[in-house]
Amino acid sequence: MSTSARRSLAVAVLLLALGAAALWASSRATWVRVVSSDGLGEPRAESLLGATWAAATTPLALVLIAAIAATFAVRGRWTVLVAVVVVLVAVAAAIPAVTLLVTTVDVGRAAALAELPDRAEVLSADASRWPAALAVLGSLLALVGAVTIARAAGSTRGLSSRYDAPAVRRERAEHASETSASAAAAERPGKSGDTGDVSERAFWDALDAGRDPTAPDATGTDRTPER
Repeated sequence: MSTSARRSLAVAVLLLALGAAALWASSRATWVRVVSSDGLGEPRAESLLGATWAAATTPLALVLIAAIAATFAVRGRWTVLVAVVVVLVAVAAAIPAVTLLVTTVDVGRAAALAELPDRAEVLSADASRWPAALAVLGSLLALVGAVTIARAAGSTRGLSSRYDAPAVRRERAEHASETSASAAAAERPGKSGDTGDVSERAFWDALDAGRDPTAPDATGTDRTPER
């Protein structure tokens, strides 16, 4: 992975982390305050948290955290898919927050979410703007993070190969060794069937595969690496 790709991913991870933190903090704050009266006593005030008014805020914050892990675990077009998912999450988180910021509070919805009895009358339903604005900020941070991930997708290779099973890595090394040996034989015209000496790369591939590259093969050819 190039230095620029590492830097881009680091910036993307930071943006996603900040976006997730903003959404989480917004979900724990009061978005709407409802004052109601049932005619039997004093008016009662209810606070509706972001997790209640916009129920998806908390799980969307968790999805952003998962996207951070996915950024390091995938590569290529899968990284672009992660960026697309982050964009969808950001849009989904921003919609209820923007709606609350630009419109008045839906009194009927506020009463339903506050679980008021049927006889209760809503006296007022006031929105707290800053938690909604914080959610919008978190969404914007996530969007910028998604763009950064997508831009780095072409140059990043990911880290998933580090977690391949030993058998998979051994099989890959054996295949690379055989390919190198075949290429070395093809470079010697007039010696059909003679695999010749393996390249130095094949030598190390064979060692990684747990085989002795200097041992004679089935045809008795001494497979000593070229220098």
